Amino acid sequence: MDSEIIVAAISLLGTLGGSLGGVLVSSRLTTYRLEQLEKRVQAHNNLIERTYKLEGEMLEAQHDIRDLKTRKG
Repeated sequence: MDSEIIVAAISLLGTLGGSLGGVLVSSRLTTYRLEQLEKRVQAHNNLIERTYKLEGEMLEAQHDIRDLKTRKG
């Protein structure tokens, strides 16, 4: 009878340890993936900001060209 209790206790500890280990590994993986996603989002946002700035500069250049053409003609 005592050996059955010992085996059950060891099984319980093994199950708890395995479950805890799985949760920790899963948590680390989730954290890593979130960090990678945040980096990609930041890179995307930087691209959008640069594109918006370039569009503004392009409009200014187009206006300048139009002004130069009207002065000339």
